[in-house]
Amino acid sequence: MKYLLPCLMLAACAAPPPPASLTLSPTGYRADGDQCRLAFETPATANYLDDAADLVACPADMENLGVFAIDTDGVEVARIAGYVLYSVPRR
Repeated sequence: MKYLLPCLMLAACAAPPPPASLTLSPTGYRADGDQCRLAFETPATANYLDDAADLVACPADMENLGVFAIDTDGVEVARIAGYVLYSVPRR
């Protein structure tokens, strides 16, 4: 029973599995523990790709979405199956 609580806490913090329409990086966008991931080209993301920006997918229920957008200058471009897609300019 003592191991159940940490497992539940970890599950609450985990990002939802990406839908089949998104192919995401296995590591976090800014650091390994980040829930946001670099999104790669798929038919669902092709219209949002930009040579001067990264396309980043964050879980829509992530607590600090606004902070992510402000910190990265990211602009929301779409919402797909529980993820918010941001176009983040490369510096």
